[in-house]
Amino acid sequence: MGRLNTDGSRLIYHYDFETLWIEPWGRDSLRVRATYQAHMPEERWALLEEPEALEPEIHITEEKAVIRNGNIRAEILSYGKVSFYNQRNELLLEEYVRDVKEPAIEICSSLGISAREFQGTAAGDYEITLRFESNPEEKLFGMGQYQQPILNLKGCSLELAQRNSQASVPFALSSLGYGFLWNNPAIGTVVFGKNLTSWHVHSSKVIDYWITAGDSPTVIEEAYAKVTGTVPMMPEYAMGFWQCKLRYQTQGGAVKRRQRV
Repeated sequence: MGRLNTDGSRLIYHYDFETLWIEPWGRDSLRVRATYQAHMPEERWALLEEPEALEPEIHITEEKAVIRNGNIRAEILSYGKVSFYNQRNELLLEEYVRDVKEPAIEICSSLGISAREFQGTAAGDYEITLRFESNPEEKLFGMGQYQQPILNLKGCSLELAQRNSQASVPFALSSLGYGFLWNNPAIGTVVFGKNLTSWHVHSSKVIDYWITAGDSPTVIEEAYAKVTGTVPMMPEYAMGFWQCKLRYQTQGGAVKRRQRV
């Protein structure tokens, strides 16, 4: 069994070499980090500076710990499994565990699959996998721009990498009422399976993600924008007529185009 304690507004879990933090990061939102390093990495990656100070509700018992920040609540059991709920006590997301060492009947299994997997690499980092239970009725949207005609990403496998004509923005909006940001710039893949959701990166030091709960896509996206930043208003001098010249080989060609327009 792991050790559960607090540090200010942060809930901390220790087991063997793993340290896990759950803390408020914006209203109705939580940031989760886990590492096998001696110290938790400090990079914020896609997140802005720490948001306004919030006072979450934290309760710790022998069996589990609970942290609530507005409309979202996280529970971590004494053996490490993390689950998230909204203000109506509806399950949003829970980790996928199948291990004979765990006491819960529904996940006690000889498969030996953990939710948070760290495998050491020759470079000194870790190959990391994070697994969640999957609701087969859930619909998922977002994740940036991929060359595919698919709106609902349930059942898709996506590369977490930037390429020509591919922009990976690892933020998923769920029909269950939550938004999830994979806050890790490492190259990898995500699989939104019907039975399992799996985030995997080839080389990193930390699991880092942000999750928020909301009753509408607008509320969820506003919370996401507040912690990652909003697009600034374009200056007035740039709001006039825009003319693309990519295919104009001479100035005369551009003049003829303007005359036709």
